[in-house]
Amino acid sequence: MRTLTTTAAIFGVAFALASASQAQAPQSFRVISPIFGQLVSFAMPSNFVVVFENTKGGHYIREAVLKGETPERWTQMITVTGEKGMTLTPGASPEKFAGSIAGGFISACPDSFAAKSLGAANFGRFEGFVAVIGCGRIDSGPTRHTETALLVTLKGASDYYTIQWAERGPESDEPPVNDERWQARLRELSPIELCLIVAGEAAPYPSCVNKS
Repeated sequence: MRTLTTTAAIFGVAFALASASQAQAPQSFRVISPIFGQLVSFAMPSNFVVVFENTKGGHYIREAVLKGETPERWTQMITVTGEKGMTLTPGASPEKFAGSIAGGFISACPDSFAAKSLGAANFGRFEGFVAVIGCGRIDSGPTRHTETALLVTLKGASDYYTIQWAERGPESDEPPVNDERWQARLRELSPIELCLIVAGEAAPYPSCVNKS
């Protein structure tokens, strides 16, 4: 059973982003987290809670699931990762990074894998790539299920980052990668930004807050 480490230092700020026109959607809060060389900022729906966080060598990961769910039994999960110094890797790009993550899905479900590219995107002055990837049938977890994820990869000043919003459902021949909800979820996570870490600055990281 994985345990949660202290997250007070990484959850730098939470600002309500929901508007009256989105009253039926869960309210979202801006989360700013120092991960390796930069601050990673995005909007996370308030019905998610962090259940796992770990840094091992040059790899960082944090997972959040719907309130009441666990790291083992979940229907939706928002994952943030960081890969330290990856910009120095020859030939690396946000699209290739997304492809390597998709490769893990293909290995898990070679007969029911599907993907849809949403294309290259700029997040401020930083390059990124957006795709939807999934497995129609996968055996990880308590039962066989489909697992589909919105995947955002970002190339920072020195490190690479991902934000992933995954969902599990009943197994099928093909995961719902073409569903319109993935575009809606990308909007829910926005604005997605990378900010520089200012020496001596602490939460709520005003240099990043005031950037928008």
